[in-house]
Amino acid sequence: MVILGLLLIILGAIAILSAIFVSEGSGELLGIDMSSLEIFLVGVAAGAAVLWGYTILKWGTKRGLAHRRERKELHKLNDKLDRVEAEKREDHPTTPDERV
Repeated sequence: MVILGLLLIILGAIAILSAIFVSEGSGELLGIDMSSLEIFLVGVAAGAAVLWGYTILKWGTKRGLAHRRERKELHKLNDKLDRVEAEKREDHPTTPDERV
């Protein structure tokens, strides 16, 4: 998700920058003749792509952090459970030889 978000942001930024610096008011965008309305719609789409990419990037980052926190907590609980089980085995022998 993070990669997709970054990709959308980069593509949107490239479209915006090309519209600003490449076009010279002649109605041309990246070598294609376009009307003013079409250029405006490309700008709107580029802005939407940047916002969508940012949203996906933010969501993916939150999800990844939450997953790492949960995994860390599970490892702690597993270690604690292993210690408790080891203590139980030491306190309560299970074989006849250990009971003597």
